[in-house]
Amino acid sequence: MTDPQTAAGRSLGLKTAVNARDLGGYRTADGRTVRTGVALRSDALSRLTDADLAVLTGLGVRAVVDLRGMNEVTANGADRLPDDGSVRLVHLPVYSAEHDIYLSLRDVLAGQDAVAQQALLGDGGAERIMAEMYGWFVTDPAIRGLFAEAVRMLADPDGTPLVFHCTAGKDRTGWTAAIVLTALGVDRATVYEDYLLTNTRSAALMDRIMEVFRTNAVMEDPTLMMPVIRAEASYLDAAFAAVAQGWPTFDAFLTDGLALDQATLSALRKNLLTD
Repeated sequence: MTDPQTAAGRSLGLKTAVNARDLGGYRTADGRTVRTGVALRSDALSRLTDADLAVLTGLGVRAVVDLRGMNEVTANGADRLPDDGSVRLVHLPVYSAEHDIYLSLRDVLAGQDAVAQQALLGDGGAERIMAEMYGWFVTDPAIRGLFAEAVRMLADPDGTPLVFHCTAGKDRTGWTAAIVLTALGVDRATVYEDYLLTNTRSAALMDRIMEVFRTNAVMEDPTLMMPVIRAEASYLDAAFAAVAQGWPTFDAFLTDGLALDQATLSALRKNLLTD
């Protein structure tokens, strides 16, 4: 496996998007390396400072894929991007009312009802909600189509460097990265390593969230929220299990489940891998 603190998993250095990092640096089974500065994953870009914008400009970013639902964009703000139109913004909302965990959490947190919070999140409830969402990423045809479109954009050399993100850069972003890295030939253990790196990069933010819950008495037991705000290997397990249940191999999932033809997959590898 690759040390995520060195070349792979390199932070982009955005002060207001602490989980923004480079997919480059990971090695593939055939000995190639994912190019740096091409495929970039992040949390939301709605709070970027002028200095952060300068970093994106310096990276030569051409496109941003926002995987958030419009409810999240409305609540938390649209991405802040350069005013000169140099960055193309594409919205691919991985959202369904049936899987709107943010709405469920908002209501139960706003009510400050410890019994309701325990009923929703306690006794493994939070973990079940998250695992079901990851399974839905795979089983819903329309949602699969959105992830596939993000992959197609990464396969276009004229559209990269590209940043893809959701709100925390953890779940939808994490599954997108898992699809891309697996399609490139990165081993499964390293895919999980990249996924779980969110917990390192966002540790201070998670601590602040917990402190807000405690200080404002939003939750009697703030630890109930930890399974929601952390990346857990079991969530990624649920997505890969859904793939295995529906398709004989991950390659079959790419071609049949995501409708990515061989030309697109070849272009993805050419664009994102060293020779």
